[in-house]
Amino acid sequence: MKSLHHNYFVYIVANPSRSTIYIGITNDLKRRLWEHYENRGVRKTFAGRYHCYELVYYERFQMVKQAIAREKEIKKWRREKKDRLIQSFNPGFKNLNPEIWETC
Repeated sequence: MKSLHHNYFVYIVANPSRSTIYIGITNDLKRRLWEHYENRGVRKTFAGRYHCYELVYYERFQMVKQAIAREKEIKKWRREKKDRLIQSFNPGFKNLNPEIWETC
């Protein structure tokens, strides 16, 4: 049986003031970040409505079921716990979009 390696990402994007966050899952983080950026201000989507397009956190998975389970787990948390997760990965909540756009 041929072994396939897949990449799935659970990610958190925030608005520039970091007052609102959006948690999502994708198999193409670079493309998804660009979509969030292009949709900023689009009221029909949550991330667009609140200008959530700056990546502040992500995790990589090889199995989609694991990624989906992790996304659901994080979404259930209170905002304070989500903020601690982001802070542990990205002190200062800096925008990670340039890092992803350069490396992926």
